[in-house]
Amino acid sequence: MNSSEEIAVSGISAGRSAMRMGPAELVQAAAMARRFYLEGKSKIQIAEEFGVSRFKVARVLETALERDLVRIEIRVPAELDAERSDALRARYGLRHAVVVESPAEEQDDAPDPENLGEVAADLLGELVAEGDVLGLAWGRSTIHMAAALDRLPPCTVVQLTGVYDAGTAERGSVEAVRRAAQVSGGEAHPIYAPMLLPDPATAAALREQTGIARAFEYFDKVTVAAVSIGSWEPGISTVHDMLSDEERAHYASLGVAAEMSAHLFDADGRRVGRDLGERCITVEADRLRRIPEVVAIAGGLRKAAAIGAVLRSGLVTSLVTDTAAADYLLTESAAGVRPALERADPDGE
Repeated sequence: MNSSEEIAVSGISAGRSAMRMGPAELVQAAAMARRFYLEGKSKIQIAEEFGVSRFKVARVLETALERDLVRIEIRVPAELDAERSDALRARYGLRHAVVVESPAEEQDDAPDPENLGEVAADLLGELVAEGDVLGLAWGRSTIHMAAALDRLPPCTVVQLTGVYDAGTAERGSVEAVRRAAQVSGGEAHPIYAPMLLPDPATAAALREQTGIARAFEYFDKVTVAAVSIGSWEPGISTVHDMLSDEERAHYASLGVAAEMSAHLFDADGRRVGRDLGERCITVEADRLRRIPEVVAIAGGLRKAAAIGAVLRSGLVTSLVTDTAAADYLLTESAAGVRPALERADPDGE
């Protein structure tokens, strides 16, 4: 995750064009460049030290770049695509966009690249500050991310959704919450309940249980959240797989294109099938929208359209994805794209 900038300053091997400068000019330019690029001094501080105007310092630094006296090299790890990351950030108004290289032979039905979780773990290490409340929603990507965590400042970790299957809690989102809390040394507030219940009454009763109610109390305090995104297809959306054939057909008729934390979205990012939420143990959409930083982790061609739909919902602020999904997102129609930083609700609510 760490990018590095290498700055080489040399007054000796300055390049053929730089030889037009006299030795005193070369020495002064190299010294000024060293102060500015390596020591972090301001142009005003440099001007005061050398007894010249800050405009003279600016001209010297510009000349040093033009004549190859100063060489600036920006490098990121090979797995990161800095150009696509910046383009994606700008297109959707994201706070952070990190694009990793897709597998060499990407297939339409390929799973999320495994390294998404590792990169997302590094990103959370940057974003979470001491005293924050970190929220983790169910999803294979967030579970992989939690397993890859190796640094987090002291923070409280709360589960934002129930689990896919209560029988998998030990290796699912409950374990992800425990793992994150262990790394940070903070409190853990897991939710021991399924994400989807048979009816609204059962879901409401579970929300009143002490442990679950305590976790829900933290939802308004969450400062950073990590979520996964699914397409409305078998094996790609947890909620899709938990419903009956009749229910799937019903929600498909409403135009579902994406699912995130048991919330359904059409291609324009509008929420559909809201009645489903009454049966789910999950953070409400309006609470998600109030969380300052919501990082979505999803990639692959099979999820690309779904990622675009969720980005248009205004619920997420940052994205960790791969080059396959990024290329789709950068070429799809701009119609309906809403900058994520505005947290705009396509439904106008």
